[in-house]
Amino acid sequence: MEILNTATALQARTEEWRRAGQRIGLVPTMGALHEGHLQLVRAAAQECEVVVVSVFVNPTQFNNPDDFRLYPRLPEADAELLAPAGCTALFLPSVEEMYPQSTVLQFSFGKLEQVMEGTHRPGHFNGVATVVSKLFHMSRPHRAYFGQKDLQQVTIVRQLIADLSFDLELVVFPTVREADGLAMSSRNRRLSAEARAVAPRLYAALQLAAQRSTARAVSPEEARQAALDYLAAEPAIEVEYLEVADARTLQPVTEWQETKTVALCLAAHLGGVRLIDNLVVTL
Repeated sequence: MEILNTATALQARTEEWRRAGQRIGLVPTMGALHEGHLQLVRAAAQECEVVVVSVFVNPTQFNNPDDFRLYPRLPEADAELLAPAGCTALFLPSVEEMYPQSTVLQFSFGKLEQVMEGTHRPGHFNGVATVVSKLFHMSRPHRAYFGQKDLQQVTIVRQLIADLSFDLELVVFPTVREADGLAMSSRNRRLSAEARAVAPRLYAALQLAAQRSTARAVSPEEARQAALDYLAAEPAIEVEYLEVADARTLQPVTEWQETKTVALCLAAHLGGVRLIDNLVVTL
């Protein structure tokens, strides 16, 4: 496995791989890798001759300086996990390498970013779109691999690919969970023992809302409220949002009517750590 630290080095290798007719798979990450990331790397290795994994904690997508400062950074441990999973090249750039000058371009995704994460993290998706665009240009992948846990991000990236005509295929894999249902996340490392013990209630709440939604026995708002009531029973959980949304448009669902697939999405704080999760339900 190669380790590349500069855009120039990555672009040079990309040109060589493409000239040799090799398919390139890209797995963008912010590091502190877990099984969810490694699932994407292994899938890319099965479908592509070359797998590029980027590890870069992107400052432009953080609107909370403490969250950026505390985000786990484990490059050596990440490198040890990546080689056996099938990674060809680890792209490990500095902030200065990715942003040699301040960016002026601003992305707007309309209604897609005016809900949930977009509402609570102003500027977040502009930062995501900026860094993902840079990575697409530098690595020129045939396929890019993302996880469903960041459902709104996946929707934004799909729109980015369509609007800017990136010549690549977006591949999305289901959320990987711990045995007790907690969605795997790099932020889980920051949970105290007490917070980790109650964290599975997030997934349980989504399952409760999914049960109510599938039956259509109650309205979307009643399904949402049932999940909120369940979470309210645990004082350690501070809910930021919990939404029943159309899985395609991400807009709130107020009546079942013609809705075929809904996304149950939440964000919550446990002991100072912000976690997100979602379930996509076909009605």
